[in-house]
Amino acid sequence: MEHKAATSALAALGQDTRLSVFRLLVRAGRAGKLAGDIAEALSLPGATLSFHLKALTAAGLVSSESSGRTIRYRADFDAMNALVGYLTENCCADDAGDCAPSAACGP
Repeated sequence: MEHKAATSALAALGQDTRLSVFRLLVRAGRAGKLAGDIAEALSLPGATLSFHLKALTAAGLVSSESSGRTIRYRADFDAMNALVGYLTENCCADDAGDCAPSAACGP
């Protein structure tokens, strides 16, 4: 992951509502969630949810797929793992300890 992409992802996740949306999508796994289900679960108005989903999509953390008249959103686990990898790339580089992540993320 490039530094600029990591900065964009972290900025998107640095907002309370977007972090909640992303965590909900991560818990949903690869099946994702319909927009209406996300709005209901987090008690968000549609316009507010749309704004935050747009930011998460622009940061490359969420993908969407039209399903009839609704849209299904999914967390991008490859992007999430790339971000975690970027953040821990040089973990403990100056220390003899081992602090690398124990396992890859995602279902």
